[in-house]
Amino acid sequence: MRRCGCAAGFRIVTLAKNDRHSFAWRKDFVRTYLEREIPLFGPRIASETLDGLWTMIAHNQGGLLNAANLAAAMMVSAQTITRYIELLAHLLLVRQLKPFHRNTRKRIVKSPKVYIRDSGIVHALLGITDYNTLAGHPVVGTSWEGFVVENLIAASPDLTNAGFYRTSAGAEIDLVLEIPGHGVWAIDIKRGLSTKPEKGFHIACDDVKPARRLAVNGGTDRYPD
Repeated sequence: MRRCGCAAGFRIVTLAKNDRHSFAWRKDFVRTYLEREIPLFGPRIASETLDGLWTMIAHNQGGLLNAANLAAAMMVSAQTITRYIELLAHLLLVRQLKPFHRNTRKRIVKSPKVYIRDSGIVHALLGITDYNTLAGHPVVGTSWEGFVVENLIAASPDLTNAGFYRTSAGAEIDLVLEIPGHGVWAIDIKRGLSTKPEKGFHIACDDVKPARRLAVNGGTDRYPD
């Protein structure tokens, strides 16, 4: 059975008897963290405020951080949004993937991409209870991307630097890993079963000049490096 809550960090989720039990456990986890755990690590923050922020990040999984837009939607300051996201990152609930910089004359996107680190929590926050619902949801592609990002970073050697590369013209590498002793690896991530890297990936690689170029998708096809 395919689990919509195929979370990278919670074995109990994948061992749940069915999707309903898995979803209930993840919703309980979210509520417990918001109401009990997070207040222990900083100033008292209304659980409704953090729940709203967490859900907005889930809707924009893997998107560029725009603190001003989030602040306007939640009627708080951009500094408050930044502080809340840093707290969630400190608690390993959110990842801010930093832009990768190389000496180039091209205009590089400077805002980090923001992911909720566990895909099952993304689905719980968005009310996605099963695989069929997930497959038809707009977040399915970026949920897969976040899942791959987390697993590749977790499998990387110590002292590996992770980031992404994107120019204002649209050239992009989804994940850049600077691996000690192995140089820079450029990784293209697509959910499709036989999706090849697009032109923008190859243009970005011409800028970055990685030691390895890799494509990760949901299929088994292999492409020349």
